[in-house]
Amino acid sequence: MSTDGGAGVVLVGFDGSREASRAIAVGARVLPDLAARVVHVWAPPGTDPALRERVTHHIGRLGDLGDLMQRECGIDAEHVAADGTALARAAGWSAEPLTRRSYGDPGAELALLAAELRPAAMVVGSRGLGGASALLGSVSDLAVHHSPVPVLVVPPLMSWERARAATGPVVIAQDGSEGAARAGAAAAALLPGRERIDVHVTASVDEEGGPPEAVSVRAHGWGPRATAEALGAEAAARKAGVVVVGSRGRSTLRQLVLGSTAMAVLHHAHRPVLVVPAPES
Repeated sequence: MSTDGGAGVVLVGFDGSREASRAIAVGARVLPDLAARVVHVWAPPGTDPALRERVTHHIGRLGDLGDLMQRECGIDAEHVAADGTALARAAGWSAEPLTRRSYGDPGAELALLAAELRPAAMVVGSRGLGGASALLGSVSDLAVHHSPVPVLVVPPLMSWERARAATGPVVIAQDGSEGAARAGAAAAALLPGRERIDVHVTASVDEEGGPPEAVSVRAHGWGPRATAEALGAEAAARKAGVVVVGSRGRSTLRQLVLGSTAMAVLHHAHRPVLVVPAPES
C-alpha cells in the first residue's frame, strides 16, 4: 500500500487494547470495501512497563538510555501495528501496518495523520459509559474532535448490535442543517447500499417537525442527552447498524464546534457512530 492515503483507505487507530481490537472487528463489518491502514501511535518510553525496565537495566551509560529506548520502543511499536494488521486481515480487510512517532497526545496525532493522508474515514474504539459520566477515552475523544475526515467510533456492543452493524439500516440525525446534509452525503458515500433513515428529534409537541422525509420522534426531556437517547431508542427500534451525526463547524473551541448533541450521541447511542466533520475553513 502506498504512503499517500486516499479515498479508498480507512485509517484505523490501534494500541493493542480490547477497545481497539473491537473497533477493527466492527469497522471491517461497517466499511468492508475500504482498505485499512492500521496505525499505532507511540512515544518513548512506550506502553510496555517490562520493556521499559529491561531497557533501563541494559544501558551501559546514562547517555545511551535515550537512543536505546527510542530503538526498542520503535521496534515494539512495529510489532503492535503488525498485530493490529493481522486482526484487520482476519476481519476481512486488506490491511497494512503503519507506525507514527508522537510528540503529543495519540488522538491528536491520529487527527494530524488523517490531515496528511486524507483517508476516506478513520476508525477508533471507545470505552463506552463509565459510572455516572460518559467517557470516550482521551485518544478517541481527541481524534473525533480534531479529525478532518469522518470518524467511526465503536463502543462496547451487545452481540446483536455487533451483528446489525454489518447490514442494519443507517440512522442519520437530521435537523435540516448543513451538518446534517454533510452527514447524509457521507453516509451515502461510505455506506452504499444500506437503507438510510433520517430521524429528527423534537423537544416538545409544539416544536415543528424536521425535513418532510425525516421520521420525527419526541425526546423525553430537554437537552443533548434527551435528544441522544431519543435518537438511540429509534435506532434500536429500527434495528439500525450505524448512527450518523454531523458537526456544525469549526472554531477555536472544538468541543463546542462538534456540538453537545453530537457528543451525547457518541455516549448514548449504543451503536457505532459516524461523526462527519465540517469543512475546514
